[in-house]
Parts: sequence; structure tokens; C-alpha cells
Amino acid sequence: MNHPYPQPHPRTGLLPGTFGIGTFTDSALAFPALVHPDGSVIDISARFADTHAVFDDWERAFGELTRLASGEEPTHRIEDIRALPPLARPNLLCAGANYKQHVAEMLTKNAFNQHNRLPGESDEDFYRRNYAMMEKRADDGTPFLWTGLHSSLAGADDDIVLPGVGVQHDWELEIGVVLSGGARNATPSAAAGLIAGYLMVNDLGTVDLFRRTDIPWGYDWIAKHQPGFKPAGPFIVPAPFVDVDQVRIRLRLNGEVMQNWPANDMVFDFPRLVAYASERVRLMPGDILIAGSPPGNGMHHGRFLTDGDIIDSEITGLGRQRNRCRNEHADREPVYGAWKNEVRA
Repeated sequence: MNHPYPQPHPRTGLLPGTFGIGTFTDSALAFPALVHPDGSVIDISARFADTHAVFDDWERAFGELTRLASGEEPTHRIEDIRALPPLARPNLLCAGANYKQHVAEMLTKNAFNQHNRLPGESDEDFYRRNYAMMEKRADDGTPFLWTGLHSSLAGADDDIVLPGVGVQHDWELEIGVVLSGGARNATPSAAAGLIAGYLMVNDLGTVDLFRRTDIPWGYDWIAKHQPGFKPAGPFIVPAPFVDVDQVRIRLRLNGEVMQNWPANDMVFDFPRLVAYASERVRLMPGDILIAGSPPGNGMHHGRFLTDGDIIDSEITGLGRQRNRCRNEHADREPVYGAWKNEVRA
């Protein structure tokens, strides 16, 4: 019998019977904490120096956190403290081109892919062909990952500062995992056992800085690493509490729904992504891997972020984010401005 999935708590976005792990500040000190669905918070700094220490020995830590959640008295309320990035200095591994519809839409619309359109081919037929290519890629293809900088992380409610370089600042709300240990050449089955928890990350980037024609390989991903371009958290939810098949990714811009998609509609699921990563790099406890964006980014809508915009984001059971966009006030004009080839939706 199918039971309805429980509803997230209106205060935190956590599901009943779960908890989140994050880093917070009360304006004086930063501290690791456990968050209950009702917004009560337990400072765990007496047992863990920071959240990195939690994931250094996850099996032991999860047992300890479970005991704290059931027996320790709260020390704070969530509304009285500010969320910092849940982990301060993780390696970031970011999947691209990993939702079938999103990639098929981009391939159909993007000006730089029109050379692949057949003579006289309609948008509908071109889209179907691109979607079929993504389905084939899911069967026998290879994931695409790039690395990120932890200096781009921000708290769940921090302002997003839009830099003066480029104008097509885009959002991509994504579900991510935090790893519990390192591995090399893991099988997908073994990789699944490395997933300690889940979190939400908005993977922002400045689209008109991506495309380059002065270099043979064509793309420049540094524009995804601006300060504050990775709002994360507000917390990490342990993997036993999360059923990805029931999770939905939603983002609103100034109240208008832009992204609303099931998290499990990936080309490559998390075990395959982690297994692939383990063949390319040395995975470490506390590493974050985000799974790519579902449909609905700014490029698709032909709308990019501007000063004063409000982004409201939520992923089922993983919490909520609210970020106000504001323009950067720089001391000088950028020397290296936007690359002259503007990316068109």
C-alpha cells in the first residue's frame, strides 16, 4: 500500500521525525548544530568542533546525533540565529547536463547548437531528437563533472551579490549529497554507501561569460565561482531520512514559479555520479556533489537576475532558502569584462 509522503514542517521545511545538521551564528560565534523540524536547535559544539568533524567519522557521528536529537535540550530557536554554509571548506563536485528535459531544451534553443538541426527540422522534432540522445546517454554515456570553489558558498538566506562583470546572472537550484568517506574506483553500489546526507545548493553562474571563442575548448566555468554564487543549506539532512524518489525541486523568482521538477529525473543518479567522480579524483569526507539543474533556469525563461530580485527556493525535506539579489558596488570598472560573444536563449 502506498502511503502519502509526509509534509515538511512549515517553519523549517524538514520532514517529521528527521533533523538537519548545519553551521549557524548567533552574531557572536559560529557553531555546528542539529535542527529539529519545529525550529528548535541544539548546539553540538561540545561534541564536534565543526560540521567537518561530523563527516570525518559519519557512522559514529550519526549515532551520536540521533541520541542528541532524542534527549538533549534545545539551546536556540532557528529564527534567532543565522545559517552559514553547512560546511565551510568542502571540495565541490558539480554535475552538468544531468536532467533530460533541461538538456534537450537547451540543445534545442541554444544558438551555438543550431548547426546540429536538420534542414527544415521543427523545434518539436529537434527537441525529440535531443531528448532521445539524453535517454541513450543515460544508458551508455558518461557523466560530466566540474569542480567548484568553497569560497563561492553562501548561507541559505544571504544576499546574492551580482558582479559587475556580465549581465546574464542565472539560477539553477540543485539537490546535492555530502560524502562520508573517500574512495577510489568505487562501484555504483559501493558509492551509494558513501552518501551521508543531502542538501540544497543554488548553482548560480553568469551565462554570458561561459562561452569563449579565443580558446579551442570553448567554455570557461570560472564565472560559476563568484563570491556567494553557491547558496547552500540551511542544513544537511542524513541520507536515511531522504527518499529521492519523493523529492521535488522548486524555485520562485519574485513569487513566480521558475523551477518545479522531481529530483529523481536525472540522466545519472547519485551512485553513478559518485562512482564516476571516484575514478577521476580522490574523494574526501565532507565533499559535496551536486547533481545538476532540472528545467527552468533563467536561460530557458529568457529572464536573468537583477538588483532587487527575491529568490525563494525549496527542496522537499531539505529546507528553504530566501536570497535577495543586489548589485556589486566595485571600486573600479572590470579590466576583463564580459566576453564579446553573448549567449542567446
